[in-house]
Amino acid sequence: MNTQSSVIRVLMVLILWSCSSEKSSEKKMNTIQKNNKIVVYQVFTRLFGNTNSTNKPWGTIEENGVGKFNDFTDKALSEIKDLGVTHIWYTGVPHHDVITDYTQFGISNDDPDVVKGRAGSPYAVKDYYNVNPDLAVNVANRLQEFEALIERTHKNGLKVIIDIVPNHVARNYQSLTNPEGVKDFGADDDTSLVYHVNNNFYYNPNEAFQVPDFLDDFLPLGGEKHPLSDRKFDENPSKWTGNGSRLSKPDRNDWYETVKINYGVSPEGKKDFDELPIGFENENYQKHFEFWQGKTVPNSWIKFRDIALYWLEKGVDGFRFDMAEMVPVEFWSYLNSHIKMKNPAAFLLAEVYNPSLYRAYIKKGKMDYLYDKVQLYDTLKNVMQGRGLTDHIPPIQTDLKDIEHHLLHFLENHDEQRIASPEFAGNAEKGKPAMVVSATISTSPTMVYFAQELGEDGSENAGFGAPSRTSIFDYIGVPALQRWVNEKKFDGGKSTKEELNLRDFYKRLLNFTIKSDALMGEYQDLHQFNRENTENYNAKLLSFTRFSNNEKLIIIANFDAEKAFEFELKIPLEIIKKWNINEGTFLLKDKLYIKKSFDLKVTSTGASAKILVNPLESFILKLQ
Repeated sequence: MNTQSSVIRVLMVLILWSCSSEKSSEKKMNTIQKNNKIVVYQVFTRLFGNTNSTNKPWGTIEENGVGKFNDFTDKALSEIKDLGVTHIWYTGVPHHDVITDYTQFGISNDDPDVVKGRAGSPYAVKDYYNVNPDLAVNVANRLQEFEALIERTHKNGLKVIIDIVPNHVARNYQSLTNPEGVKDFGADDDTSLVYHVNNNFYYNPNEAFQVPDFLDDFLPLGGEKHPLSDRKFDENPSKWTGNGSRLSKPDRNDWYETVKINYGVSPEGKKDFDELPIGFENENYQKHFEFWQGKTVPNSWIKFRDIALYWLEKGVDGFRFDMAEMVPVEFWSYLNSHIKMKNPAAFLLAEVYNPSLYRAYIKKGKMDYLYDKVQLYDTLKNVMQGRGLTDHIPPIQTDLKDIEHHLLHFLENHDEQRIASPEFAGNAEKGKPAMVVSATISTSPTMVYFAQELGEDGSENAGFGAPSRTSIFDYIGVPALQRWVNEKKFDGGKSTKEELNLRDFYKRLLNFTIKSDALMGEYQDLHQFNRENTENYNAKLLSFTRFSNNEKLIIIANFDAEKAFEFELKIPLEIIKKWNINEGTFLLKDKLYIKKSFDLKVTSTGASAKILVNPLESFILKLQ
């Protein structure tokens, strides 16, 4: 009788749990395993293994050199892994426009009048079913060389991310290796119409494309003579430009090298596809996938779905989606649910800059992660430059509390200035406290841009564009990285002492974050409480706590480059109660520099610790 009752009780619990699970779809909206922190290493693929240090402005591939897939050796990948990295984002992999001549391999030449730089923008994709020929030792086998890199990366314990650029493609898109039955973008378009739901592009009928007027003495390839650089590009009728410009002669600041993809949104803004039902943002990706079954969707949706599934089949583990907010959120529901049905663990990162759209693109669009650019990054940059206060950081965490796990943190990427550049902070050391805060303040992933950990300053004049950002448009060497690469020994043999010390800091920090239990636990601000109650505690400092049942951390950062501060950090009683510790004295041991420790004195009213923090110093203090 007791056994039977137990069975009945178990069955009832299972039934109730099942019902509860169905009703709690809000919690399941983007099922992501939150076991450990993720660290993404973004590497500009063609620059990583380039040991040529000529760095001639507008230099050719022969003059300035280029890195290859094969440069990511087991040694190189193991060193990246040991830095504390879990995922590597190979930037610039899909075949984009380049000026180098590959006609002997059946690849058409690209026109300098509609290519930015000599090596070309990685965001002007010419062929989604193959890879950049620059990156291959044997161009004819370029796809196989990338497949070998995927396998090698996995063997070294890293996940692979590549770009998909859904908003636009190169003006001369032409795939040489489409799978059977797959047609190029625009192949079936009715070019007599400005818009049709199944056209891949928007058109200006009866108008030919005109190359923009280049001002300020700018000339493609720096003025070098080239047979295709004649201020002409044959496109008739003209297509709308990637950033949305409808002009047949785009402005020089438009994304003139690309054309806008049509996702079934008319020029007037009408959506010619089904919209998600009210409340559907609370449903999981399986429900989203089911919603789109049997529904007619625009042709461009199908093309990008097939592209994503193609790369998943090759072993790619996830994607970084360029300018995702310029594409309707319903498409993301469609694409990402298809991706997740293929690989539930796929890593989906999107570039979205409008905070008012964050929740829609996470919940409706089923994105895993978005850039936290205009809030945390911009605020940290202002603080690092001495123009902002740390007081502005805690409100960001409050504002994003419900989606904090989905906001990826970074201090550098290919679009942003290098920390060490004069235009940013002028000193890589000023990135240290910001990096600690960025990597520990939430459960979200952390991203590091290659050579950031070595203090690269991006000062090279590569040709197209200006220094401070490592060029994504031209062939160039990255000096700080090249010293660490050390003729492909990948051992830092030519690095300066300062570069090695900085890399050691990043290594200790990142490795701690991916192993810490508390950093996937709760967050509580200490900054405001201490601003109100602690002498000598100021807006150059920041403090907060991260904790779990197994680990209690206090993070303290000093953003002042010149002054040390001594103060008695106070911990409110409510936090001590959450930590469930008794009155007494406990050791706080730093996990970043290891050598330092402080005493935490707990009383019936709260807790405090006397802290001395040097200029640009940070602590990750673990309660022993």
